[in-house]
Amino acid sequence: MTLVNMNQLLEVARKNNFAVGAYNVSNLELMRTSIEQCEADYAPAIIMIHPTELRYCKDDFISYVLTRIRDSKIPVALHLDHGDSVDSAARAIHDGFSSVMIDMSAEDWDTNVALTKETVTMAHRVGVSVEGEVGTIGQTGVHIEGHKKEGIYTTPEEAQKFVEETGVDTLAVGIGTSHGIYPADVTPKIRIDILQKIVQAVPDTPLVLHGGSSNPDEQIAEAVKNGISKVNISSDYKHAFFEKTREILAENDGWDPNHLLPEAIEAGKKVIHHKNDLFNSIGTAKLYEGIDPWRADKI
Repeated sequence: MTLVNMNQLLEVARKNNFAVGAYNVSNLELMRTSIEQCEADYAPAIIMIHPTELRYCKDDFISYVLTRIRDSKIPVALHLDHGDSVDSAARAIHDGFSSVMIDMSAEDWDTNVALTKETVTMAHRVGVSVEGEVGTIGQTGVHIEGHKKEGIYTTPEEAQKFVEETGVDTLAVGIGTSHGIYPADVTPKIRIDILQKIVQAVPDTPLVLHGGSSNPDEQIAEAVKNGISKVNISSDYKHAFFEKTREILAENDGWDPNHLLPEAIEAGKKVIHHKNDLFNSIGTAKLYEGIDPWRADKI
């Protein structure tokens, strides 16, 4: 299949009650881990790159990512995760991303709306889809004892008003998740009741769950069942990848990537397969057969 934007990808997911896994990558090995497992699962995929990841891997890396996506047998969107300015969204569009997020959720309402709307106007001129956020996602940190920054729940009224005022294609909502791996003393709780009300308020807008890692499987499955169409995953599969890397390095002082990293890739793939199964997306790539490819010059 080919590169698609988020509208093309999530319209099918929303109508068929499954979610698409969105996986952060910043190097060749993480890209391989994500796309190869989604291909093995015949599941659609979202490859995400955060502005800090893009600063690390550099724009040239995107050429490889786009080539790999266009050679794939599954539909894939290339998405800017948590774009931190209109300029960062413009950079991603210039690089060939088919979807961007502009995250001004920590700013006041008027600033969030204005900058999101500006991004939408710019992106829609070249057929790029836009994700916005209202409410905020919490933060966790396993290396700082007891650290957890609470997010702000999204209200149905805010969601409806935000979609109407900005024209975003997808909406990230705060319903109780946090970015990162949860500390041992924290039990996450996704507020399905809030999610259900948001779905009623914006029934035609695909909803996004950030902070999908480290949440109980049953809560994620329930969120997908109740209207989440995209689930962001980074920490869970990277944790498995680097745990295996550390294990290998503890036993092997070698320095050759082709000896050290294949097992780490396989460890990450196991997590991604589990997530795709949890999202009910395995085998759903068949629903996209015949879909038109996304092109930057196609409005």
